[in-house]
Order: sequence, then structure tokens, then C-alpha cells
Amino acid sequence: MKKKRETTTTISGFILGTTILRHYRRLHRHIFQLISVFSACLLLFLVSFSLLAPPPIRRHHHHHLSTSNDAMEIESDSDQGTVFRVPASGGILGRDLWSSRQSGSYVGCSNASDNFMTSDAKTNPNRYLLIATSGGLNQQRTGITDAVVAAYILNATLVVPKLDQKSFWQDSSDFAEIFDVDRFISFLSKDVKIIKELPVKGGKAMTAHSMRVPRKCTPKCYLNRVLPVLNKRHVVQLSKFDYRLSNKLSKHLQKLRCRVNYHALKFTDSILDMGEKLVERMRKKSKHFIALHLRYEPDMLAFSGCDFGGGEKEREELGKIRKRWKTLHASNPDKVRRNGRCPLTPGEVGLLLRALGFGSDVHLYVASGEVYGGEETLAPLKELFPNFHTKDTIASKEELAPFASFSSRMAALDFIVCDESDVFVTNNNGNMARMLAGRRRYFGHKPTIRPNAKKLYKLFVNRNNMTWEEFTSRVRTHQIGFMGEPREIKPGRGEFHENPEACICDTSDKSPMEASQQNRIEDSYNMDDNYKDDNKTKDGDATDEQVPEDEQDWFDYLDNEAILGEKRRQHYGADSEPGILSKPDQPELEELFSD
Repeated sequence: MKKKRETTTTISGFILGTTILRHYRRLHRHIFQLISVFSACLLLFLVSFSLLAPPPIRRHHHHHLSTSNDAMEIESDSDQGTVFRVPASGGILGRDLWSSRQSGSYVGCSNASDNFMTSDAKTNPNRYLLIATSGGLNQQRTGITDAVVAAYILNATLVVPKLDQKSFWQDSSDFAEIFDVDRFISFLSKDVKIIKELPVKGGKAMTAHSMRVPRKCTPKCYLNRVLPVLNKRHVVQLSKFDYRLSNKLSKHLQKLRCRVNYHALKFTDSILDMGEKLVERMRKKSKHFIALHLRYEPDMLAFSGCDFGGGEKEREELGKIRKRWKTLHASNPDKVRRNGRCPLTPGEVGLLLRALGFGSDVHLYVASGEVYGGEETLAPLKELFPNFHTKDTIASKEELAPFASFSSRMAALDFIVCDESDVFVTNNNGNMARMLAGRRRYFGHKPTIRPNAKKLYKLFVNRNNMTWEEFTSRVRTHQIGFMGEPREIKPGRGEFHENPEACICDTSDKSPMEASQQNRIEDSYNMDDNYKDDNKTKDGDATDEQVPEDEQDWFDYLDNEAILGEKRRQHYGADSEPGILSKPDQPELEELFSD
């Protein structure tokens, strides 16, 4: 009986175990099915997300860029995974971004002194000076300005200058089609006698003797080299007249330069009217705006020998262009960038402006030629400043048609908008940038940002290894002395057209009556109605961190044989007088980069 009970218990236990095992297997199968379904759903979700999500945007120096409403993040490809977070706003600076400190104490003053001899008293009736300018609009403007001073030094009558119609720029415009020729003659009538064309003597047209003077020729140089020829031939034409007068002159000659550049040279009414329309349209978009002069043409980039982060494709494309100039030295991108001779990329300009405090709501007018890489190159700048405008976007083709076939007239329109802008910034140190920097100082010290490229390049290269706050702090430190503030350049430093210190008077230590009296004596000339400035301004600190005069030729490439790897030499033409420096014309690269 006992044995039967044990058998029954064993059978019952076996049945129970089997039942439990069956339920466990069924439960395990259901759980496995649930896990499989969940895994499949998760995998499907990840695949869908990867297909719909936008790909990362690759930028200069191989950073991944992502944007949100309030910030932009740049994550480096380095193992550190550093995130360089660029805010959409410019931050709180505690100062006005749109004006310079203490500029109200500085006024343009270019009136001639009482002992400055007038043209009636000093002009020799048998001396006529002609000049042939060279390069783009602003390079030619320097030549015209210096031609008036050269005529004054030589006691000669100046014939209205001939503009360069054969260089790279291929602009057939003459002087009267760009500048108001009658104003030019009348405004300077007390300083230099100017005529529109050579007179006819004895029924025959007078023939000009052509010669060339060296760059930065001093007044003594003109008296020794040109005056003897002028006395003998009576009519002399100075060819390739660009930067042919010394940067450093006596104060009364510097003031004459200013009277020419800032008052006598006025664009024609048609150019002024169109330029003012562009300015008005920018003002309708925003109370304040920035103008950027962007030099980023393929030829200029190739000639610079810089590396702009485009990899092997960029090196091949720009390398082919660079081979056009057989006399160029081998490119050394690191050395060129260390010397501050590489133009900033559009993206670097955007970062510079944001670090200085300009937010994404700011409107940006861009004056540029062909941009290497097109829209892809401009994309980082447009992402930082989406309110992006050019003359082509704010004016119709019909409006621009009278100017479109003439590079100098189109450049003049950009010049007007850049001059009238609340803040002007440049990615280079070429002629237009320097001319505008000087003009904006003379007419009220409007903020003019010139990149301190020597210092900034390290920040741009290493920015993924620092926070945005650290980057911003260093940018603002490096830009001291490069913002267009009064007194930021020490006396005697810099190129005159960029820093016309002889024509700017400090009234800060004088009483209102004394200041008023000085203004009447030193600067009775009124500023042009087309270029008035009503900004209040701020002070800056004088600095030695300015580009030395010899380095300022980098974007001119005028007759710089050192850059071309050629030895300086004197060449005497068949029709040249001994002692007169003359050289064969350089290739078109001189003019190519001039503006």
C-alpha cells in the first residue's frame, strides 16, 4: 500500500513538472517573440531616422556644423570631441557697435594755409603734365590724386588724367564718365591749373614725351628727374602712374592730396544717384547695416599661394592658375598665412563679425567679384548672417544695365554703399579697403574693421580647441587698433591714403570757440552732401600692430619685382632721357589684384 502511494506521488510530480515545463517553454517563446518584434521596430526606426535626417555639413578645417534657433555648433573631427558653440546673438558688449569712441573730437581739415602758393602765382605756361593711370578704379584714384600734387611740385598745368582702358579690367570709360570733370577742375583751380586737353600751338597738336618715374618718388626726385625733361620737351606724360609719389610729404602737400581725394573727386550724377538708391534700399531693410568688401577671386587666391582648406581639389585648381606666372616663387602657404598675407575666407569673416558682437539679425551688403567656390564658399557666411545682400539682389537688371558692362562704374556703386555703411569690413588690405579706411576716418571715423590677419590666423586654425568665449575674447584683443578708431595708428605709421593724419584735426583740448576758429581756418571746405556722416563715435588706442608700409603692397603687386622674383633694373628707352627710370610693362597681374 505504501509502495503504491509512493508510485502515485512520483507520477503526480512528473505530470506537474511536465506541465510547468510546458508553460515555461510557452512563456519563453512569447517573450522571445515580443523581444524580436521590439527589436525589429527599433531597427526600423533607426533606419528611417538615418534616411530622413540631414547629412552633416563639412566646412573649412573639416568641422561638422549643426544649427539651432539660438546657436551654431562646430564639432571637430579630433578625438577630443570639442564643441565650438557659436551663438546666434552677438552678446552684450556694453558699448555701441555702430559708432567709434570720441570721434566727435576729430574733424577733417584740408584747407590750404595762407602761405600756400596759388596756381596763378606759380604755374609755368610752358609746362604741361599728362598721366596715364593704371589698374582698377581705386588704384587709378590714387594716381589721379598724386598727379595733382606732382603738377603742383613741377609748377605745371595738368591735363585731365587718362584712365586705364587696356588692363585686366577692360573698362573703356574715360574720366568724365566716372568723375564729375568740371567739379574736378573748378574745385582745384586755386591749387593747380587743370585743362581737359592739350592746346594746339602753331596749328599743330602738341606731342607728349612719355617717361616713367620710380615708385614713391619724392618731390626732390620729381625735380631731378622730370623737371629737366619738362623744361626741354614742355609736354611730358608719366605712364603707369600708380603710387609714383612718396607716401611721406610735407603737411601742405598732404592736405592737397586730401582736397583732391575727398572733395574734388566726385562721381558723376548717374553713378551717385544709383549708389544712393542702393543705400536707401539697405536703410529700408534695417536702421544699421554692415558692408563687406570681399576679395576672393580664383586668380587672386592662386597668386597669394595660401591654403584655404579645400584639400587636394583646391590645390590642383589654384595650382593650375598659379602656373600662369612663371616668375612666382614656390608657394609656402604656412609662411604666407603667418605673415598675415592671406585674405580671410567668407566663413572666417563671419566668425570675426560674430565675435565682435554682431548677431544674426544684422543685414550684410557684400561687394565682391567672382567668389571661388561660389555658393558653397559663401554658405558659412550666409548661415551666420542670413540677411545677405548684393547690388544684384537689391537692384534690377534694368537699373544696373547702364553700369554692368563697365567694371569701374560697378566698382563705384559698391564704393558708395561701402562708404555710406554704418560699419565697413574687409577680408583683405587692397586699394579699395585702404581708400575707404582713409575716407571714413576723414569723414567722422565711422567704424572700419580691418582683420589683424597675423594674429587671427592662429585662432581660426585652433578654434576647435577652445570655447566660444575664449575665442571671442582673443579676437577682440587682437582687433584693438584695427577698428577705425581715432588715434589707433601712431603718427607716421601706415599708408597715407589709409591714414590721412595730416588732414585730421584734434579739437578735444580746445574750447568750443577755439575749435570753431580752427575749423574755419584749417578746413573751410564742406563735406560732400553725398557723403555726410551723423554717427557719434568712440575712442581707440594707438598701436604698433599695423601693417608695415612695405607689406601693404601685397594686394597691389604694382611694380614689386621682389614678389615676382626679378632683379630691379634701370632700362633706358630710345626716347628716354638719361637718368629717367623706365621699365617694360609688366604682365596684367599688376592690375589684376589692384582693387
